Amino acid sequence: MSGVRGHGGADDGAHGRTEARTDGRGAAVGGVQERVRRHLDVLVASGAETGVQVAVHHHGRLIVDAVAGTDEPDGTGTGQPLTSTTPVLSFSTGKNVSAVLAHLLVARGLLGYDSPVTDLWPEYGARGKAATTLRHVLTHTAGLPAMPGDITPAELPDWPRVCAALAAAEPRWRPGSAMGYHAYTFGHLVGELARRATGRPPSVLLRDWIAAPLGLTGQLWFGVPAAALPRLARVGQDARQWPPAPEGGAAPPLAAWESRPSAALGNDERFLRADVPSVASASALALATVLDALLRGTLVGAAQRAELAAPAFEGVDRVFGTPTRMALGFPLGRLGATAETGATAFGWPGGGGSYAYADPARGIAFALTKTRLSPDFATALSVLALLDDA
Repeated sequence: MSGVRGHGGADDGAHGRTEARTDGRGAAVGGVQERVRRHLDVLVASGAETGVQVAVHHHGRLIVDAVAGTDEPDGTGTGQPLTSTTPVLSFSTGKNVSAVLAHLLVARGLLGYDSPVTDLWPEYGARGKAATTLRHVLTHTAGLPAMPGDITPAELPDWPRVCAALAAAEPRWRPGSAMGYHAYTFGHLVGELARRATGRPPSVLLRDWIAAPLGLTGQLWFGVPAAALPRLARVGQDARQWPPAPEGGAAPPLAAWESRPSAALGNDERFLRADVPSVASASALALATVLDALLRGTLVGAAQRAELAAPAFEGVDRVFGTPTRMALGFPLGRLGATAETGATAFGWPGGGGSYAYADPARGIAFALTKTRLSPDFATALSVLALLDDA
């Protein structure tokens, strides 16, 4: 696929291009921009990465907007230079956007955090799910961590079929009583509530409520229009050994396709064009801009922002068997930070190594996307370490 042509100010090289830009509120210049820019160049030149985007807002000012590599995963240089506006398929990092969409439903008075799902979706009350609320969906305590067994990647583009299967499913625990990572189900649960509340699919709501108002048209998608597919970067698979799928916990493990990102799926046009709101095709700049707007009160008011970022559930993730703290729609904490230094941060990492988070206490909105799906977060951690030292 060919990439988006960039703007001026680029530093062209054999491995792609690294660039900085101004968003009208402040230029991404200075020491921290240069440090991140050079670090990304090294990652690409060494072969550790094929394409990376990093964007950071600090109290509304864009302080980092760095890109290196190309939009082709093989790193041969045959692709177009990756730019800061090139959308990259990012797996669960897209949950940051679907969570924001849920908060906008509340902000617009279409439902409340404690509204029963059945108020909008009566069929969902089957088999012991009648007490499920939006709060349960946002905290991953709804009891449907995995897609029903008859739903595979081939069925994901069939929105009615997936939602009917979720409505008919039996929860694996009483809603609200336990937490387990809802890998793909989260986006469909939020998306179906949004569709029933507004009459519009989540891809249209993302465009009209978030992307267009924030100047991100063409950079942020759930279902990518056919005409925009050539602008997407392709993703590749890291050859290293991936960790085993989760086996512990009280809930049955996720299917392999739910727990491990796949370049084959991430480059599949039918998948990319479908509404699958647990993932998103987005630039790092777009993801960071959305979280920055959330922090600054552009999308929701100050009281709602404080509520959505506060601890809402704490316990052991029944899918992964690990301790977890959830805000409304986001995990609390930050990659690479201690419990104290990352206490107020919230945001989703994505399988393959992408990451986006916001920290109200520090006024930071950060995002990193990349074209190589890796089994760890080494690149994100290395960039975060640079920012911590800045």
